[in-house]
Amino acid sequence: MNILITAGIFPPDIGGPATYVPQIACALTERGHRILVVTLSDCLDYDDSLYSFRVIRLPRLIFKPWRWFLTVLTIIKFAKDMDSLFINGLAMEAVIANFISRKPVVLKIVGDIAWERAIGYGWVKDEFEYFQEKKYSFKVEALKALRLWWSRKADKIIVPSRYLARRVRDWGVPEENIVVIYNAVELPNGIVPAEVPLKTPIKIVTVGRLVSWKRMDEVIETIARLSGAGLVIVGEGPERENLQALAEGLGISNRLYFAGTKSKREAMALMAACDIFVLNSTYEGLPHVVLEAIELGLPVVATAVGGTPEVVLDGENGLLIDRFDEAGLGKALKQLILSPSERRRLARGAHRSIDQFSLKEMIEKTEALLEAVIDETTIMNVVGKDT
Repeated sequence: MNILITAGIFPPDIGGPATYVPQIACALTERGHRILVVTLSDCLDYDDSLYSFRVIRLPRLIFKPWRWFLTVLTIIKFAKDMDSLFINGLAMEAVIANFISRKPVVLKIVGDIAWERAIGYGWVKDEFEYFQEKKYSFKVEALKALRLWWSRKADKIIVPSRYLARRVRDWGVPEENIVVIYNAVELPNGIVPAEVPLKTPIKIVTVGRLVSWKRMDEVIETIARLSGAGLVIVGEGPERENLQALAEGLGISNRLYFAGTKSKREAMALMAACDIFVLNSTYEGLPHVVLEAIELGLPVVATAVGGTPEVVLDGENGLLIDRFDEAGLGKALKQLILSPSERRRLARGAHRSIDQFSLKEMIEKTEALLEAVIDETTIMNVVGKDT
């Protein structure tokens, strides 16, 4: 197969898609397929020679209409020699380009971009679940309509959790077009715990974009009430200044380490140096970083939202808390801080629970789906010509 993969983020960016795209692209290349990745990037001269597939980087930080136009033209240019498009971001641009390219499409959905954009623009303040049910202003409903439009243009949609499959179906996508394929985790070889500039006996780590729905402000406020605990925050985002100001106001700046954006290996090394992983989101499709924390043997404390309960098994490999329980985060963290034996027990459970998220299974299912979509489209084209 010749597959063009589109991605909104790609290393050195961090995040689920930035982990998944090089992972699946490399695996498909090793299986004899030709892969090309088209992505946005802050840095255009990044050394991509370490990848076994070609990467086309387009400038992210330019005038958006020009960026959209450039992206559409680039996809059209390279799609003509491809068998299919595998969309992992840049969905609108890819679907528009495909009106000319006419290729079969597989779309991966890991969240609700309409909700994320509406939150980012300040148009809504509602949490993910409420957003799915409520009606809003014209511009917000237009975002929802766009999200449904490009989703229905895909031949098949991959989602990483049963929870997200239900949500995408509720948008109006036919259920038969939705396929659940769990994300997988494979850590880089030779991860060595990093030096963390915190003197606290217990180190808690969280990884992700610094955005409002990750509720890192609540994590910082909780840390302020837990003596002997420090927090490592890996990631960047629009909330960083607010979070730093909050830490200063609480007088705990010396117990926080804002690590900023790190490579995958660097982020893993920081996680490996810590004792507990925490994720306090109001929604997750299926958090890839939690899989990584579990594989590293870290006990996890996470909100029971979205697809997270499909990964974190309460009392087996971590502790789940209700997103409405304001005191729950502090109780769960305090329990693990005070009990090294409980941390070790959950770490042992973590290794046992990761088997269902095997890389081999994810690759095989994804490859089979891409092949089936290409074969089905080829058959339909032949039938169409004959009739």
